Amino acid sequence: MTEDALATERELQSLLRERFGHEEFRSRQWEVIDNVLSGRDSLVLMPTGGGKSLCYQLPALALPGVTLVVSPLIALMKDQVDALNAKGIPAEFINSSLTPWEVESAQERVVQGLVKLLYAAPERVATPGFARFLRNARLSLIAIDEAHCISEWGHEFRPDYRELAHLRREFPETPIIALTATATPRVRQDILEHLGMRQGGVFVESFNRQNLRYSVRQKQGWRREVVERLRALREQAAIIYCFSRKDTEDVAGWLRGEGFHAAPYHAGLDAETRRRTQESFLRGETPVVVATIAFGMGVDKPNIRLVAHHSMPKSLEGYYQETGRAGRDGLPSECVLFYSAGDRSKQEQFIREMRNAQEQRNAREMLGRVAAYAQQTGCRRRTLIEYFGEEWPHENCGACDACLDPREEFDATEIAQKILSAVARTGERYGPAYVMRVLVGGRDRRIVANGHDKLSVYGIVRDFTRPQVREILAQLVARDLLVENDEEYATLSLTLKGWAFLKERQEIRLMRPAADDRPPQRGPRGAVQVEASPYAQGLFEELRTLRKQTADAEGVAAFMVFPDSALREMAAAAPRTPEEFARVRGVGAMKAERYGAPFLDAVRDYAARNGAPPPASAGRLSSAAEGGARPAPRKQGVYAATGELLSSGLSIAEIARERGLAESTIISHMERLSERGERLELERVLPAPDALREMERAFSVCGGGALRPVYEFLNESAPYNALRIARLHLRQEGRLPEA
Repeated sequence: MTEDALATERELQSLLRERFGHEEFRSRQWEVIDNVLSGRDSLVLMPTGGGKSLCYQLPALALPGVTLVVSPLIALMKDQVDALNAKGIPAEFINSSLTPWEVESAQERVVQGLVKLLYAAPERVATPGFARFLRNARLSLIAIDEAHCISEWGHEFRPDYRELAHLRREFPETPIIALTATATPRVRQDILEHLGMRQGGVFVESFNRQNLRYSVRQKQGWRREVVERLRALREQAAIIYCFSRKDTEDVAGWLRGEGFHAAPYHAGLDAETRRRTQESFLRGETPVVVATIAFGMGVDKPNIRLVAHHSMPKSLEGYYQETGRAGRDGLPSECVLFYSAGDRSKQEQFIREMRNAQEQRNAREMLGRVAAYAQQTGCRRRTLIEYFGEEWPHENCGACDACLDPREEFDATEIAQKILSAVARTGERYGPAYVMRVLVGGRDRRIVANGHDKLSVYGIVRDFTRPQVREILAQLVARDLLVENDEEYATLSLTLKGWAFLKERQEIRLMRPAADDRPPQRGPRGAVQVEASPYAQGLFEELRTLRKQTADAEGVAAFMVFPDSALREMAAAAPRTPEEFARVRGVGAMKAERYGAPFLDAVRDYAARNGAPPPASAGRLSSAAEGGARPAPRKQGVYAATGELLSSGLSIAEIARERGLAESTIISHMERLSERGERLELERVLPAPDALREMERAFSVCGGGALRPVYEFLNESAPYNALRIARLHLRQEGRLPEA
């Protein structure tokens, strides 16, 4: 540590407790702080909510002079400074919102040594006058927040940040700490080189946010899904990100019409309106904000339960940063992206308007990664984490749609050949919508005028609907068999890989399109024939009622229990055993284990009241089994496996490693087992006796099993996972009522 810095860890612990209200450092915070106080440079990568700000705020108190904090968040600087002053930490900001007299007054206090942290925007720091002022102050540390903005390879490159390199030249002996939540290995290297960072360390916290569940949904039908998700939240906080200002206004207005307290937020609104919206959101008076990416940076609201992307983000870095605003309190939260090829086209139009060729290439590469993420079949958490250079050794994360409810793959060789042939035979001059209409036999004037109704590929797709063809086509783009060219009007053409696929008659498997499980059967006049007997329709209605009750009890949207398509097949197949139930499309082993018993009871009860199902039902199920539509459930259920490992004496951390799941997921398994009446072996995983007694007293005082009041009663000192285990123990011992 430097000579003037506080010398002992005990004194720093005291500052941590007294000024910041924390009993201990999180993860790598102490390593970073020790490195800073030793006078070395530091590059810090921590996820949103991971405690980055403490890494420079605590050293600022320990060091003798002032810490300069470079931040792009002009609109939030006052909030940050007010929060520090409320903790007894003297802080100031200098930006364009101040009068010249106010700027001069703040600078005088800094020079007099009355300020520990000074916030300023990069534009201000780059001015010659600001450098002269800093030379008159005792500058002990330079902190650069949102450091990814320095890199031309970053998703939010800002030229003003590039000018910060002069700080190293002006103050060569002053340590620099650069902080960001999103930086790929290439961006990290660019930051280090451009700032001339030396004799320091790179501190990378895991990018895995265990409590976040990631999912991607087709945008078709997004309104219904958003309403279901928001109603399941019961007025808890949510952010919905949109592409344009107009979208935010339209979506917020529609949500208000649906009965939700929602407000738009974008840069086109006046500052006072934005301030009121942000404060109302933080207080919980407006639980839903519909925003462009202008909203969220620096908003310290820990209990955001849903971050939904109405529109496709520009980059995986941006998506990770925006979803990181969910669940900062460590409780389970949802991150859902509604994807459509149309949204990608909007983004590509903006890319085509960029004047700088290198910026165009960077933007196109980043957008392509988002599209690949949206269209993939594998674990989404793995994709996000490995994108930032972190290894992810687990096959199943247990908290994304691909792992929890894996989409079925199918042999797409024939449909892929038809789509590629249609692109080739129409001259590689048309976009996705036109090619799709040719394939399904559209009779619009343009197709006839071009003579494409005479092609051999015209109308050859009868076994997929238009939305399904569009989704398969998007997957072929993601697999690099097709490319959407960047011209005034987007056109499709085959890649070299695509031509090889056609010529060599290669095989390919793709994700089964989600628009429908099967194409609708049409009669002679084109009317959809509904294939449901009165028996199946009646059972469907009862199953739908049970699904709503189950979803309400779990606080989730109904479709997250089972989609309508699964309920309809369930009603048509009328499964009578767990093995048959697991073979219903949309169920699978995990959901069969979780929900099978009550739904099977409902099917049996309906049969007892209405007679056996018609013969067609049994036939449908047996044919599904012969076709291998779903594997039989595993002999050992996901929860039972956790229970056995717990009984064997393993800790929760060891069980999590053994199963490749998050610790919070393991505790969820334990809670589910307890709800089923199973007694768990908790002795080895309980908190320390003194801590457990304090938790029991807190649950007693707070009058129930809700965690948040207990967490606050204990001054936020007890981890949520420990509280969950204590609650399990107290309920199991009869000292706390069931929920």
